[in-house]
Amino acid sequence: MNENVITIENGTLAVPDEPVIPYIAGDGVGEEISASMLRVVDAAVAKVYGGKRKICWKELLAGERAEKEEGTPLPEKTLQAFKDYRVGIKGPLMTPVGEGRRSLNVALRQELDLYVCLRPVRWYKGVSSPLKEPQKVNMTIFRENTEDIYAGIEWEQGTPEAEKFYEFLTKEMGVTKVRFPKTSSFGVKPVSVEGTSRLVRSAIDYAVRTGAPSVTLVHKGNIMKFTEGGFKRWGYRVAETEYADRVFTMQQYAAIAKTAGEDAARKALDEAVGQGRIIVKDVIADAFLQNTLLSPEDYSVIATLNLNGDYISDQLAAMVGGIGIAPGANINYRTGHAIFEATHGTAPNIAGKNVVNPCSILLSAVMMLEYMGWNEAGETITRAIEKSFCEGKATVDLARFMDNGTALSTTSFTDNLINNL
Repeated sequence: MNENVITIENGTLAVPDEPVIPYIAGDGVGEEISASMLRVVDAAVAKVYGGKRKICWKELLAGERAEKEEGTPLPEKTLQAFKDYRVGIKGPLMTPVGEGRRSLNVALRQELDLYVCLRPVRWYKGVSSPLKEPQKVNMTIFRENTEDIYAGIEWEQGTPEAEKFYEFLTKEMGVTKVRFPKTSSFGVKPVSVEGTSRLVRSAIDYAVRTGAPSVTLVHKGNIMKFTEGGFKRWGYRVAETEYADRVFTMQQYAAIAKTAGEDAARKALDEAVGQGRIIVKDVIADAFLQNTLLSPEDYSVIATLNLNGDYISDQLAAMVGGIGIAPGANINYRTGHAIFEATHGTAPNIAGKNVVNPCSILLSAVMMLEYMGWNEAGETITRAIEKSFCEGKATVDLARFMDNGTALSTTSFTDNLINNL
């Protein structure tokens, strides 16, 4: 391996001044947004570091283009490059709905064991929002990335596999609750102690590192008692056993209230807050979705399972202006591997029209720069984006809702950002 490869030493990334960063442009609008991202990141790095640092981009193939040129949507050399170079970024990739082909995004996460899907959500000045006070939304979602329904363990109705699985359920496990067995498809939802623990551990570490006031475990444990209920129990156990001197949990609050009364519990909570301890709490998923609209300021860091995290991420993004400005990353904090990505789809209806909003992948690139320790370059890009929004200059999806908004093409918006750096 050459000297331009990012390595990890004692749990910390070692980033050279000219790291090789692999990227996948993506399908549909991917080519356009990736081109914008490359231009803006290169300009910001050059401006901030004056030539002392630069990124050596390495293009990889996946998706439709890879299938045409390599005969497979996810070539082994693409996977290997992400393994070798450790940190990369990608545009959206197409996965047909309802067909047998596995999601390429899920495949990358599974193959590299990128167990955290990290989705920060905040409001940017100048962006129209359906909320009266969007500035109160400032959350970071830690979505478990390798288990739950997204593990892809399922069988289609009418197949021998589905019939065999149903036979096992009834004859071996005594299950009698499948209402229409002959026309049912089946899925399995694995949730483990280990998967839960490393996800919650990452969320609490992040809260400690950033000074966040709370970590909320979001689950549906009132119904799925052993999977999502297990997530809640195991999450609290991590907090109370591994971070006893840094957190105060609402389980501890409940125990004090039961033995010494509510006043004593409130006093203990107030003392914990005064000491700067992180409050670890939990909430049922449907209540959480309501609460984030009514009192978003009550939530900071969110730890949740895979499917819940998918719903939550998109709702929170809509609250601050839409998924077009929602960044995301898939990370393994143990090995240092991370793939940053646009969180939206391929949008084939507007591909090639020079109107797509590149901010999702741009802000994901900001996350990547921060992950590498190049915070100054990331902050410069964020300021440039917010300045453009405050001036009412954005792509059409955002500009049409802004007061005095000016709709720019993708390339013109990119030019404007570079001028704002």
